[in-house]
Amino acid sequence: MKKVVVGLSGGVDSSVSAYLLKEQGYEVIGLFMKNWHDDSVTISDECPWLEDSNDAMIVAEKLGIPFQTVDLSEQYKERIVDYMFNEYERGRTPNPDVLCNREIKFDVFMKIALSLGADYVATGHYCRKAAFETNGETTYQLLSGKDNNKDQSYFLCQLTQEQLSKTLFPIGELQKSEVRRIAAEQELVTADKKDSQGLCFIGKVRLPDFLQQKLKAKEGNIIEIKSDIATYKNDIPEFESKIEELKFLAQKHQYQPNDGKVVGKHQGAHYFTKGQRKGLAVGGTPEPLFVIDTDVEENVIYTGQGKNHPGIYRKALFINADEVHWVREDLRLKTDETKKIKARIRYRQPLQDATLHQTEHGMYVVFEEPQASITEGQFVAWYKGEELLGSGVIS
Repeated sequence: MKKVVVGLSGGVDSSVSAYLLKEQGYEVIGLFMKNWHDDSVTISDECPWLEDSNDAMIVAEKLGIPFQTVDLSEQYKERIVDYMFNEYERGRTPNPDVLCNREIKFDVFMKIALSLGADYVATGHYCRKAAFETNGETTYQLLSGKDNNKDQSYFLCQLTQEQLSKTLFPIGELQKSEVRRIAAEQELVTADKKDSQGLCFIGKVRLPDFLQQKLKAKEGNIIEIKSDIATYKNDIPEFESKIEELKFLAQKHQYQPNDGKVVGKHQGAHYFTKGQRKGLAVGGTPEPLFVIDTDVEENVIYTGQGKNHPGIYRKALFINADEVHWVREDLRLKTDETKKIKARIRYRQPLQDATLHQTEHGMYVVFEEPQASITEGQFVAWYKGEELLGSGVIS
Protein backbone atom coordinates (compact mmCIF):
# COMPACT_ATOMS: atom_id res chain seq x y z
CA MET A 1 0.00 0.00 0.00
CA LYS A 2 1.38 3.35 -1.04
CA LYS A 3 1.24 6.09 1.56
CA VAL A 4 -0.35 9.44 0.64
CA VAL A 5 -0.44 12.62 2.69
CA VAL A 6 -3.50 14.71 1.82
CA GLY A 7 -3.45 18.44 2.47
CA LEU A 8 -6.76 18.58 4.32
CA SER A 9 -7.82 22.22 4.22
CA GLY A 10 -11.23 21.86 5.83
CA GLY A 11 -12.96 22.29 2.46
CA VAL A 12 -15.07 19.87 0.45
CA ASP A 13 -12.49 19.27 -2.32
CA SER A 14 -9.69 18.00 -0.10
CA SER A 15 -12.19 16.00 2.01
CA VAL A 16 -13.42 14.09 -1.04
CA SER A 17 -9.83 13.67 -2.28
CA ALA A 18 -8.97 11.89 0.98
CA TYR A 19 -12.09 9.70 0.73
CA LEU A 20 -11.37 8.68 -2.89
CA LEU A 21 -7.75 7.77 -2.12
CA LYS A 22 -8.84 5.63 0.81
CA GLU A 23 -11.34 3.87 -1.47
CA GLN A 24 -8.53 3.22 -3.96
CA GLY A 25 -6.57 1.40 -1.25
CA TYR A 26 -3.94 3.97 -0.36
CA GLU A 27 -2.78 4.45 3.21
CA VAL A 28 -3.98 8.02 3.79
CA ILE A 29 -2.79 10.59 6.34
CA GLY A 30 -4.52 13.97 6.70
CA LEU A 31 -2.38 17.03 7.36
CA PHE A 32 -3.75 20.52 7.99
CA MET A 33 -1.49 23.46 7.24
CA LYS A 34 -1.71 26.31 9.69
CA ASN A 35 -0.28 29.26 7.83
CA TRP A 36 -1.34 32.32 9.68
CA HIS A 37 -1.59 33.53 13.24
CA ASP A 38 0.17 36.86 13.22
CA ASP A 39 -2.13 39.14 15.18
CA SER A 40 0.04 42.16 14.46
CA VAL A 41 -1.39 42.01 10.96
CA THR A 42 -4.96 41.54 12.08
CA ILE A 43 -7.23 40.72 9.23
CA SER A 44 -10.67 40.31 10.70
CA ASP A 45 -12.17 39.13 13.94
CA GLU A 46 -13.15 35.89 12.30
CA CYS A 47 -10.64 33.12 12.64
CA PRO A 48 -11.15 30.96 9.55
CA TRP A 49 -8.24 28.64 10.16
CA LEU A 50 -9.63 27.45 13.51
CA GLU A 51 -12.94 26.50 11.96
CA ASP A 52 -11.17 24.96 8.97
CA SER A 53 -8.79 22.86 11.04
CA ASN A 54 -11.72 21.67 13.11
CA ASP A 55 -13.63 20.61 9.98
CA ALA A 56 -10.51 18.86 8.65
CA MET A 57 -10.19 16.96 11.92
CA ILE A 58 -13.87 15.88 11.85
CA VAL A 59 -13.45 14.65 8.25
CA ALA A 60 -10.31 12.68 9.17
CA GLU A 61 -12.15 11.11 12.09
CA LYS A 62 -15.10 10.18 9.87
CA LEU A 63 -12.76 8.59 7.31
CA GLY A 64 -10.74 6.86 10.02
CA ILE A 65 -7.40 8.31 8.95
CA PRO A 66 -4.63 9.76 11.14
CA PHE A 67 -4.62 13.56 11.31
CA GLN A 68 -2.25 16.25 12.46
CA THR A 69 -1.68 19.99 12.07
CA VAL A 70 1.61 21.45 10.88
CA ASP A 71 2.47 25.06 11.61
CA LEU A 72 4.00 26.66 8.51
CA SER A 73 3.22 30.23 9.47
CA GLU A 74 6.86 31.29 9.65
CA GLN A 75 7.63 30.05 6.13
CA TYR A 76 4.32 31.45 4.89
CA LYS A 77 5.07 34.90 6.25
CA GLU A 78 8.57 34.86 4.81
CA ARG A 79 7.82 33.42 1.39
CA ILE A 80 4.32 34.71 0.67
CA VAL A 81 3.33 37.65 2.84
CA ASP A 82 6.66 39.49 2.82
CA TYR A 83 6.95 38.86 -0.92
CA MET A 84 3.47 40.30 -1.43
CA PHE A 85 4.22 43.47 0.51
CA ASN A 86 7.47 43.86 -1.38
CA GLU A 87 5.79 43.42 -4.78
CA TYR A 88 2.96 45.86 -4.02
CA GLU A 89 5.50 48.38 -2.79
CA ARG A 90 7.22 48.14 -6.18
CA GLY A 91 3.91 48.75 -7.95
CA ARG A 92 3.51 45.13 -9.06
CA THR A 93 0.55 42.82 -8.37
CA PRO A 94 1.61 39.38 -7.11
CA ASN A 95 -0.50 36.22 -7.28
CA PRO A 96 -0.38 34.70 -3.79
CA ASP A 97 -2.22 31.52 -4.84
CA VAL A 98 0.35 30.55 -7.48
CA LEU A 99 3.16 31.36 -5.02
CA CYS A 100 1.51 29.47 -2.21
CA ASN A 101 1.42 26.32 -4.34
CA ARG A 102 5.02 26.73 -5.48
CA GLU A 103 6.53 27.76 -2.14
CA ILE A 104 4.34 26.16 0.51
CA LYS A 105 2.10 23.27 -0.62
CA PHE A 106 4.49 21.68 -3.09
CA ASP A 107 7.72 22.60 -1.36
CA VAL A 108 7.68 23.03 2.44
CA PHE A 109 4.57 20.88 2.91
CA MET A 110 5.71 18.24 0.43
CA LYS A 111 9.05 17.89 2.22
CA ILE A 112 7.25 17.32 5.53
CA ALA A 113 4.99 14.73 3.90
CA LEU A 114 7.92 12.86 2.37
CA SER A 115 9.74 12.93 5.71
CA LEU A 116 6.71 11.09 7.16
CA GLY A 117 7.44 8.30 4.68
CA ALA A 118 4.78 9.32 2.13
CA ASP A 119 5.08 8.22 -1.47
CA TYR A 120 2.79 11.01 -2.65
CA VAL A 121 1.15 14.25 -1.66
CA ALA A 122 -2.48 14.81 -2.75
CA THR A 123 -4.46 18.03 -2.97
CA GLY A 124 -8.03 18.94 -3.85
CA HIS A 125 -7.09 20.81 -7.03
CA TYR A 126 -9.23 20.55 -10.14
CA CYS A 127 -6.49 19.43 -12.49
CA ARG A 128 -5.04 16.15 -13.77
CA LYS A 129 -1.69 14.51 -14.22
CA ALA A 130 -0.50 12.17 -16.97
CA ALA A 131 2.85 10.59 -17.78
CA PHE A 132 4.68 9.00 -20.69
CA GLU A 133 8.05 7.31 -21.12
CA THR A 134 10.83 8.06 -23.60
CA ASN A 135 14.06 6.09 -23.46
CA GLY A 136 13.31 4.92 -19.93
CA GLU A 137 12.73 8.51 -18.73
CA THR A 138 9.29 9.44 -17.37
CA THR A 139 7.85 12.81 -18.33
CA TYR A 140 4.90 14.15 -16.34
CA GLN A 141 2.13 16.28 -17.80
CA LEU A 142 -0.05 18.80 -15.98
CA LEU A 143 -3.51 18.76 -17.55
CA SER A 144 -6.51 21.00 -16.98
CA GLY A 145 -9.34 19.72 -14.79
CA LYS A 146 -12.37 18.11 -16.45
CA ASP A 147 -14.68 20.73 -14.89
CA ASN A 148 -14.09 23.72 -17.16
CA ASN A 149 -15.63 26.06 -14.61
CA LYS A 150 -13.26 24.97 -11.86
CA ASP A 151 -10.04 24.13 -13.75
CA GLN A 152 -7.18 25.16 -11.43
CA SER A 153 -4.19 24.21 -13.57
CA TYR A 154 -3.26 27.92 -13.78
CA PHE A 155 -2.57 28.00 -10.03
CA LEU A 156 -0.10 25.11 -10.44
CA CYS A 157 1.73 26.69 -13.38
CA GLN A 158 5.04 26.86 -11.46
CA LEU A 159 5.28 23.16 -10.59
CA THR A 160 8.33 21.13 -11.61
CA GLN A 161 8.70 17.59 -12.96
CA GLU A 162 10.05 16.52 -9.57
CA GLN A 163 6.99 17.92 -7.75
CA LEU A 164 4.54 16.45 -10.27
CA SER A 165 6.13 13.01 -9.92
CA LYS A 166 5.11 12.97 -6.25
CA THR A 167 1.63 14.51 -6.60
CA LEU A 168 -1.89 13.11 -6.98
CA PHE A 169 -5.02 15.06 -7.96
CA PRO A 170 -7.89 12.72 -7.04
CA ILE A 171 -10.78 14.98 -8.12
CA GLY A 172 -9.34 16.19 -11.43
CA GLU A 173 -11.69 14.00 -13.47
CA LEU A 174 -14.81 15.13 -11.57
CA GLN A 175 -17.26 18.01 -11.81
CA LYS A 176 -17.73 20.14 -8.69
CA SER A 177 -21.35 18.93 -8.44
CA GLU A 178 -20.11 15.31 -8.30
CA VAL A 179 -17.61 16.20 -5.56
CA ARG A 180 -20.41 17.72 -3.47
CA ARG A 181 -22.64 14.70 -4.13
CA ILE A 182 -19.93 12.27 -2.94
CA ALA A 183 -19.36 14.39 0.18
CA ALA A 184 -23.10 14.37 0.95
CA GLU A 185 -23.38 10.61 0.40
CA GLN A 186 -20.46 10.05 2.78
CA GLU A 187 -22.00 12.50 5.26
CA LEU A 188 -18.85 14.60 5.37
CA VAL A 189 -19.25 17.77 7.42
CA THR A 190 -17.81 19.83 4.52
CA ALA A 191 -20.43 18.72 1.94
CA ASP A 192 -22.26 22.06 1.82
CA LYS A 193 -19.41 24.29 2.93
CA LYS A 194 -18.88 27.32 0.73
CA ASP A 195 -15.62 27.52 -1.23
CA SER A 196 -13.07 29.66 0.57
CA GLN A 197 -12.60 33.17 -0.72
CA GLY A 198 -9.62 35.34 -0.10
CA LEU A 199 -5.92 34.79 0.27
CA CYS A 200 -4.66 31.25 0.06
CA PHE A 201 -4.94 30.01 3.67
CA ILE A 202 -5.31 33.38 5.32
CA GLY A 203 -9.00 33.53 4.62
CA LYS A 204 -11.20 36.55 4.37
CA VAL A 205 -9.22 39.72 3.96
CA ARG A 206 -9.78 43.06 2.27
CA LEU A 207 -6.52 43.48 0.44
CA PRO A 208 -6.19 47.26 1.02
CA ASP A 209 -6.74 46.71 4.78
CA PHE A 210 -4.16 43.95 4.76
CA LEU A 211 -1.62 46.02 2.85
CA GLN A 212 -2.18 49.06 5.07
CA GLN A 213 -0.73 47.12 7.98
CA LYS A 214 2.71 47.37 6.38
CA LEU A 215 2.49 49.90 3.55
CA LYS A 216 1.74 53.37 4.87
CA ALA A 217 -1.07 55.40 3.34
CA LYS A 218 -0.02 58.53 1.48
CA GLU A 219 -2.32 60.79 -0.47
CA GLY A 220 -1.83 61.31 -4.17
CA ASN A 221 -3.71 62.32 -7.30
CA ILE A 222 -6.02 60.27 -9.49
CA ILE A 223 -5.55 61.49 -13.06
CA GLU A 224 -7.94 60.76 -15.90
CA ILE A 225 -6.38 60.19 -19.32
CA LYS A 226 -8.65 60.82 -22.32
CA SER A 227 -8.84 58.03 -24.90
CA ASP A 228 -7.83 60.33 -27.76
CA ILE A 229 -4.44 61.61 -26.52
CA ALA A 230 -1.47 61.53 -28.90
CA THR A 231 0.18 58.60 -27.07
CA TYR A 232 -2.45 56.26 -28.52
CA LYS A 233 -2.16 57.64 -32.06
CA ASN A 234 1.47 56.69 -32.64
CA ASP A 235 1.89 55.06 -36.01
CA ILE A 236 3.65 51.72 -35.99
CA PRO A 237 7.24 52.47 -37.03
CA GLU A 238 9.42 50.50 -39.44
CA PHE A 239 11.47 47.98 -37.45
CA GLU A 240 15.12 47.20 -38.03
CA SER A 241 14.76 43.77 -36.39
CA LYS A 242 12.28 41.32 -34.89
CA ILE A 243 13.52 42.20 -31.37
CA GLU A 244 12.70 45.87 -31.97
CA GLU A 245 9.19 44.95 -33.03
CA LEU A 246 8.70 42.69 -29.99
CA LYS A 247 9.95 45.42 -27.64
CA PHE A 248 7.57 47.92 -29.24
CA LEU A 249 4.56 45.60 -28.88
CA ALA A 250 5.34 44.77 -25.25
CA GLN A 251 6.11 48.27 -24.02
CA LYS A 252 3.75 50.02 -21.63
CA HIS A 253 2.17 53.37 -22.40
CA GLN A 254 4.08 56.05 -20.52
CA TYR A 255 2.10 58.84 -18.84
CA GLN A 256 2.96 62.19 -17.25
CA PRO A 257 0.65 64.02 -14.81
CA ASN A 258 0.07 66.78 -17.39
CA ASP A 259 -1.27 64.22 -19.91
CA GLY A 260 -4.65 64.36 -18.15
CA LYS A 261 -6.64 66.10 -15.45
CA VAL A 262 -6.87 65.46 -11.70
CA VAL A 263 -10.28 63.93 -10.90
CA GLY A 264 -9.76 62.79 -7.31
CA LYS A 265 -7.42 61.70 -4.53
CA HIS A 266 -6.23 58.25 -3.42
CA GLN A 267 -4.48 56.99 -0.28
CA GLY A 268 -1.53 55.24 -1.93
CA ALA A 269 -0.76 54.12 -5.48
CA HIS A 270 0.60 50.81 -4.14
CA TYR A 271 -2.92 49.75 -3.06
CA PHE A 272 -4.18 49.76 -6.65
CA THR A 273 -3.73 47.47 -9.61
CA LYS A 274 -4.33 47.70 -13.34
CA GLY A 275 -7.88 47.11 -14.49
CA GLN A 276 -9.25 47.94 -11.02
CA ARG A 277 -12.58 49.76 -10.98
CA LYS A 278 -13.72 49.58 -7.36
CA GLY A 279 -12.26 51.76 -4.62
CA LEU A 280 -11.47 54.83 -6.72
CA ALA A 281 -14.42 56.76 -5.24
CA VAL A 282 -14.62 59.15 -8.20
CA GLY A 283 -18.11 59.76 -9.55
CA GLY A 284 -19.70 61.93 -12.20
CA THR A 285 -18.07 60.37 -15.28
CA PRO A 286 -20.32 59.10 -18.11
CA GLU A 287 -18.53 55.71 -17.98
CA PRO A 288 -16.84 54.17 -14.91
CA LEU A 289 -13.13 54.85 -14.42
CA PHE A 290 -10.63 51.99 -14.64
CA VAL A 291 -7.01 52.07 -13.46
CA ILE A 292 -4.81 52.02 -16.57
CA ASP A 293 -1.48 52.48 -14.77
CA THR A 294 0.04 53.28 -11.38
CA ASP A 295 3.25 55.15 -10.63
CA VAL A 296 4.43 54.25 -7.12
CA GLU A 297 7.49 56.51 -7.36
CA GLU A 298 5.40 59.63 -7.98
CA ASN A 299 2.35 58.18 -6.14
CA VAL A 300 -0.03 58.81 -9.06
CA ILE A 301 -2.87 56.66 -10.39
CA TYR A 302 -3.78 57.00 -14.06
CA THR A 303 -7.34 56.11 -15.05
CA GLY A 304 -9.45 55.97 -18.19
CA GLN A 305 -13.18 55.88 -18.83
CA GLY A 306 -14.86 52.64 -19.83
CA LYS A 307 -13.52 49.12 -20.32
CA ASN A 308 -12.64 49.81 -23.97
CA HIS A 309 -10.21 52.61 -23.15
CA PRO A 310 -7.07 52.07 -25.30
CA GLY A 311 -4.82 52.46 -22.23
CA ILE A 312 -6.12 49.13 -20.92
CA TYR A 313 -4.96 47.06 -23.91
CA ARG A 314 -1.63 45.68 -25.02
CA LYS A 315 -0.66 43.07 -27.58
CA ALA A 316 2.44 41.55 -25.96
CA LEU A 317 4.27 41.05 -22.69
CA PHE A 318 7.80 40.22 -21.60
CA ILE A 319 9.16 37.71 -19.06
CA ASN A 320 12.72 38.09 -17.73
CA ALA A 321 14.98 35.12 -18.51
CA ASP A 322 15.22 34.02 -14.87
CA GLU A 323 11.42 34.02 -14.50
CA VAL A 324 10.61 31.78 -17.48
CA HIS A 325 9.48 28.42 -16.11
CA TRP A 326 8.79 25.24 -18.07
CA VAL A 327 6.77 22.42 -16.49
CA ARG A 328 7.81 20.49 -19.59
CA GLU A 329 11.56 21.13 -19.48
CA ASP A 330 11.96 18.97 -22.60
CA LEU A 331 10.03 21.59 -24.61
CA ARG A 332 12.01 24.63 -23.43
CA LEU A 333 12.70 27.01 -26.32
CA LYS A 334 16.21 27.95 -27.34
CA THR A 335 17.18 31.54 -28.22
CA ASP A 336 15.38 32.76 -31.36
CA GLU A 337 12.92 29.85 -31.34
CA THR A 338 9.18 30.52 -31.47
CA LYS A 339 6.12 28.42 -30.62
CA LYS A 340 2.40 28.88 -31.22
CA ILE A 341 0.45 28.24 -28.02
CA LYS A 342 -2.68 29.23 -26.11
CA ALA A 343 -2.14 31.44 -23.06
CA ARG A 344 -3.94 33.10 -20.19
CA ILE A 345 -2.82 36.00 -18.02
CA ARG A 346 -5.26 35.37 -15.18
CA TYR A 347 -7.25 32.52 -13.63
CA ARG A 348 -10.52 31.81 -15.45
CA GLN A 349 -9.57 33.83 -18.51
CA PRO A 350 -10.49 31.85 -21.66
CA LEU A 351 -7.33 30.67 -23.43
CA GLN A 352 -6.02 33.12 -26.04
CA ASP A 353 -4.04 32.43 -29.23
CA ALA A 354 -0.45 33.62 -28.86
CA THR A 355 3.14 33.01 -29.94
CA LEU A 356 6.18 32.60 -27.68
CA HIS A 357 9.41 34.29 -28.84
CA GLN A 358 12.50 33.26 -26.88
CA THR A 359 15.35 35.80 -26.87
CA GLU A 360 18.62 35.76 -24.96
CA HIS A 361 17.23 38.16 -22.35
CA GLY A 362 13.87 36.51 -21.84
CA MET A 363 10.63 35.60 -23.52
CA TYR A 364 8.00 37.64 -25.34
CA VAL A 365 4.42 36.42 -25.48
CA VAL A 366 2.61 38.04 -28.42
CA PHE A 367 -1.17 37.66 -28.55
CA GLU A 368 -3.32 37.54 -31.68
CA GLU A 369 -5.75 39.97 -30.02
CA PRO A 370 -4.79 42.82 -27.65
CA GLN A 371 -5.25 41.81 -23.99
CA ALA A 372 -6.83 43.86 -21.22
CA SER A 373 -4.84 44.79 -18.10
CA ILE A 374 -1.57 42.94 -18.60
CA THR A 375 -0.24 43.34 -15.06
CA GLU A 376 3.37 43.20 -13.84
CA GLY A 377 3.89 40.56 -11.14
CA GLN A 378 1.04 38.34 -12.33
CA PHE A 379 1.66 35.02 -14.09
CA VAL A 380 1.12 34.16 -17.72
CA ALA A 381 0.65 30.42 -18.35
CA TRP A 382 0.79 28.71 -21.74
CA TYR A 383 -0.90 25.55 -22.96
CA LYS A 384 -1.00 23.09 -25.82
CA GLY A 385 -4.52 21.62 -25.84
CA GLU A 386 -5.31 20.54 -22.27
CA GLU A 387 -1.69 20.53 -21.16
CA LEU A 388 -0.05 23.40 -19.29
CA LEU A 389 3.50 23.62 -20.63
CA GLY A 390 5.00 26.52 -18.72
CA SER A 391 4.58 29.96 -17.20
CA GLY A 392 6.37 33.14 -16.24
CA VAL A 393 6.09 36.32 -14.20
CA ILE A 394 4.98 39.30 -16.31
CA SER A 395 7.73 41.92 -16.07
